[in-house]
Parts: sequence; structure tokens; C-alpha cells
Amino acid sequence: MIVVKRPRQIERMRKAGALAASVLRAVSRKAAPGVRTIELDALAERMIRKRGGKPLFKGYRGYPNTLCVSINEEVVHGMPGDRVLKEGDIVGVDVGVLLDRWCGDTAATFAVGEIPEEGSRLLAVTREALQKAIEAACAGRRLSDVSAAVQQHAEASGFSVVRKFTGHGIGRRMHEDPQVPNFVAPDMVDTVLKAGVTLAIEPMVNAGASDVDVLDNGWTVVTRDRKLSAHFEHTIVVTENGADILTV
Repeated sequence: MIVVKRPRQIERMRKAGALAASVLRAVSRKAAPGVRTIELDALAERMIRKRGGKPLFKGYRGYPNTLCVSINEEVVHGMPGDRVLKEGDIVGVDVGVLLDRWCGDTAATFAVGEIPEEGSRLLAVTREALQKAIEAACAGRRLSDVSAAVQQHAEASGFSVVRKFTGHGIGRRMHEDPQVPNFVAPDMVDTVLKAGVTLAIEPMVNAGASDVDVLDNGWTVVTRDRKLSAHFEHTIVVTENGADILTV
């Protein structure tokens, strides 16, 4: 069931989203050669708890960390640890916040120092795909319009979209209806978007094929061909005049 949020609820989500965005910004500044991914995680948890929030991911189905930190061929759900960032890496950071019982979820992929041209183009295209999807999320349009915006931009640029994982509705819980695929499928639940619907739109775009695997830790998703992957995400609310981004 898709839950339409009331204005007061949306404003609470906006506060959670703003906190998530500020954490993501701080982590991006710290993501430099020589930094361990667990240091990024510790910074994020300190910031969230200092502002009265709780890490949304920590404890979810046993996940042990505050952030997901995914490097190079890792698509999503990379687990922070002792791995050290190095020059030329691309690092995807996903942060979720629970604040005043409402959720905010955002992600971005950053360059660590100078990166190859293919990585730069992948980051740009994935960021653009997210923006195009947000522009399509308007009351009266269909969910497939959002999905098509991501797929068409990524594939026209010579990349592929991950099909095993999707975006999602969000509110009091991190994952609500509807699922938000980054591709159009004949069997997708293609609902008409209503004002007040809140979505976490998150293109996951691969430099190579769309196939992915999950590593033995049960969490980290990697490209099967081990080529680069990028991930960007915003939490938005659908309005009559378009989408309002809550994670800014």
C-alpha cells in the first residue's frame, strides 16, 4: 500500500533528509587517499547521534554499520572496515537517518583524487540519470516514467542499469511501497503518482553489463564483470508541480 504523506509529516522527513545530506557532505570531504572506510563510518555515526538521530541502516537485518561504502566495482551495500581509499578510486556512500521517527536516505559516488575518464563519465551520467528521474516524478505521471528516465539516459550513454536492486518508497520505514526500478519491465506495478508520495530514487549504473553478484559477507553487491559502478540517491516528495527534494 502506497502511503500519501501529510504536510506535517513531509516536513519531518525534510529534517531527516537534511541531516542525511549534511552527513553525506561531510563524509565526501573526508573521503581522500589514505582514509580507512571505517573512519568515514565513525564520522557519520557521530554526526547523526549528535543531532538526535539514529543511523537508519545500523541493525537493519543485522547490518553492523552506519554507512554503506561501495568502492569501484562494488555497486551498493559495501561494508566499512579497514580498507584504505586510494587515488583513482570511486567511492559510493549511502547514508540513512531516522529522526523523530521519520526517515531520510541519500547517496552519492565520489572521485578519490584523479580518476580515469571512464569513471568521470560514469559518475556524470548516473548523476544526470537521477536528475532526469526526479524531473519525471510529478503528480499525474506514472512510476514507469521515472524508471524510463534512468534507463534511457544510462543506456543511451553506453552504460547499463542494475536490475536486481531498486529504489523504494520511504517514510516511517526505510522501505515502503512502491518499488522504484531503474528500468521499465512488463510486469512492474506501474502506479499513477499522487501528490504526497515520498520516494527514494536511486540509479545504480554499471560501466559494463547489468549483472551483479553478492559477496560471501551477504551484503556487498559487485558487478559480475568487475567493471565500475556508480550510485546516486535522493529522497523526494511528489507534488502537483514536480518533485521536491528532501535530502538537501
